[in-house]
Amino acid sequence: MTIKAKKRDNPPVTDEVLEQAIALGQKRRRSSLQAVEVTYMPGLESLAICFADKTGILLPIDSYPEFAALSVAELRRIEIGYAGSALCLEERDLHVSIEGLVASSPSLMKLVTTVAAARNGSRSSEAKILAVRENGRKGGRPRKLTDAS
Repeated sequence: MTIKAKKRDNPPVTDEVLEQAIALGQKRRRSSLQAVEVTYMPGLESLAICFADKTGILLPIDSYPEFAALSVAELRRIEIGYAGSALCLEERDLHVSIEGLVASSPSLMKLVTTVAAARNGSRSSEAKILAVRENGRKGGRPRKLTDAS
């Protein structure tokens, strides 16, 4: 069986297309997890991870087997990698997802779940908003019909 290659003509990149691509990239970067700094805090025996929006989290070393075996000097050499989404220590070939670290913490996951539930529960689709308005014009939500037997 022979598969014939399709000829594709890629349109030239205009200034408008380039600006749209840059805007889309900036929007994606703002909405994604992006750590900018990691610091070992010996007094707390924790890693402090700071994000682009100037928020941060503390992760206790003892709670994560990936870090528990590292020396203090190695903990101080951990860096941010993979576009701000991972903690890396090249000499140990260690690359740990920040999302994975958060997901393995029960207290952080409770916080994430609570925030997500509150945010998602308050959302209304355009169809729901229109239905509520229409029902309001008719005097409120229609009553359920009960079978009088």
